[in-house]
Amino acid sequence: MNTIKTFVLMMIMSGLLLVIGLILGGIPLMIVFLVIALAINFFMYWKSDTLALKMANAHQISEQDDRELFGIVSEQATLAGLPMPKVYQIESDSPNAFATGRNPEHAAVAVTTGIRRILDRDELGAVLAHEMAHVGNRDTLIMSVVATMAMTIMILASVAKWGALMGMMFGGRDRGGGIGSIIGTLLVAMIAGVAATMIRSAISRTREFQADATGAHTSGNPYALASALEKLEQGSQARPMKIAEGASHLFIVNPLSEEKNKRENQFSMANLFSTHPPIAERVRRLRDVRPNF
Repeated sequence: MNTIKTFVLMMIMSGLLLVIGLILGGIPLMIVFLVIALAINFFMYWKSDTLALKMANAHQISEQDDRELFGIVSEQATLAGLPMPKVYQIESDSPNAFATGRNPEHAAVAVTTGIRRILDRDELGAVLAHEMAHVGNRDTLIMSVVATMAMTIMILASVAKWGALMGMMFGGRDRGGGIGSIIGTLLVAMIAGVAATMIRSAISRTREFQADATGAHTSGNPYALASALEKLEQGSQARPMKIAEGASHLFIVNPLSEEKNKRENQFSMANLFSTHPPIAERVRRLRDVRPNF
């Protein structure tokens, strides 16, 4: 199912790039954007995990660097029936974690130095069980694809928007039909940015609920995951990460500050564009399933 989602997502994103090219420059530019879309999709399949880790400023560590962390990762991977992933660390006081990789054989988990300081062993184990659930559900590929494509479209939309504004300021009004073209470009840029956010957000919310449930079952400790989520939410908002907005949905809790998150979701209605479900709802669901264990 996630393979199909990945394919559909790539087609939607590629189609959006083609529409931008057609509106901004006709058939020739659409062909150029088609080539760009194919190249991006090929690159993302093989290298999106590497790019995601670079976007997060993560660096790989060895077992000698943190034996306890490696032990917990190994334990949760075994419980999930998955290979041991590579382990990365992010030098940030903001407590958070994410997983990436195109399949379980090429997976990686990354944790911040901040998360190591505020969670106890059970809570960290539950968080890593959540991340291994992403790996086992093959969510990690689509997470990386979304981050890369969303960032690409946001950049193109920004370039188009500023190009249109510059055209309006320097001669756009003096050309026949110029103002109409400029307005059209601005609309395309706005729609592209909103569409990228919608796609990223729609996938992220349901994925997080599923990974919460799977991780709680694997670790056998939904209370620990609920407690960890509350601590991570409080800590990440007190010390937000310096991370590209296009990669914010990768993390177990939203790493952006309240102000930046509101700016990112300025077109939302009732958090429609939020990349993460409300922590309170995630915690409630986890505590409700406690009797099943």
